[in-house]
Amino acid sequence: MFLLQAPQVRDLDVFTTMPAALRRAERSDWADANRGGTVTDSFLEGPVFDEAGNLYVSDIPWGRVFRIDSAGQWSLVAEYDGEPNGLKFLDARTLLVTDYKNGLMRVDVTTGAVTPHLQRRNSERFKGVNDLVFDAAGNLYFTDQGQTGLHDPTGRLYRLRPDGQLDLLLANVPSPNGVALSPDGKLLYLAVTRGNCVWRVPLLPDGSVAKVSQFFTSYGPSGPDGLAVDGEGRVLVANPGLGYVWVLNHRAEPVQVLRGAAGASTTNLAFGGPDRRTLYITDSTHGQILRAAMDVPGLPLARARSA
Repeated sequence: MFLLQAPQVRDLDVFTTMPAALRRAERSDWADANRGGTVTDSFLEGPVFDEAGNLYVSDIPWGRVFRIDSAGQWSLVAEYDGEPNGLKFLDARTLLVTDYKNGLMRVDVTTGAVTPHLQRRNSERFKGVNDLVFDAAGNLYFTDQGQTGLHDPTGRLYRLRPDGQLDLLLANVPSPNGVALSPDGKLLYLAVTRGNCVWRVPLLPDGSVAKVSQFFTSYGPSGPDGLAVDGEGRVLVANPGLGYVWVLNHRAEPVQVLRGAAGASTTNLAFGGPDRRTLYITDSTHGQILRAAMDVPGLPLARARSA
């Protein structure tokens, strides 16, 4: 009889905590809709590193983007009327943001200027975009989650090509959230938060998808959120409801479980450090950045390409 080996369990360390001066203990429209009206002084998401080793994160309810340097010091990059979530770099100075309120937006990290990138599809607003990833050819994959779930499985996965063509790849997802690509770019992993699972999405040579399947099944009050992939093709899954990060092998077996402190909400993750061997995780409950040294480096992130 074959028995699964128990995963290695490790506790996450605190890298830095949002300073009290940056927190807003006030009511917000976002918290009214998504946190049951609970006053939420911040909700961190979207971690991504620039070439200099600075970490950028979004603060959804207050429309803010922060820069955190290697010493853990925070500075405000941009503040605007939006609900920013996922972040990826278009180029060295421009962040592309999945903004629940406004669609795809650009943030100039040197000036703080915020401008539209893609706000509507065929004149129709998105449900509420969530996260994004570029492939090696410059195609952008992003999720349109809105308030979808098992009661309304109509969340979407899009691909925006470098020439501006927008392809709808999936329209039947109960809460599409984080996205990540396999090392060869032939598979997309899709976090399905309210289905408490991760889907495996083959990307076919003709640009379509087929034989989409459920790769991993989680449990608990809130399912998978942010995703990352390391150099061995292992899938890392931030699970906010459990305060965990799962490290999954090619059979979707957890080989490591990284745990936040009690009450942590591990929303998203990114590899950083000079060799990409340190994993950084946003803890939205406590307004912290957690981290863990990893045995395998993360994949380098691709950026946009011109048509």
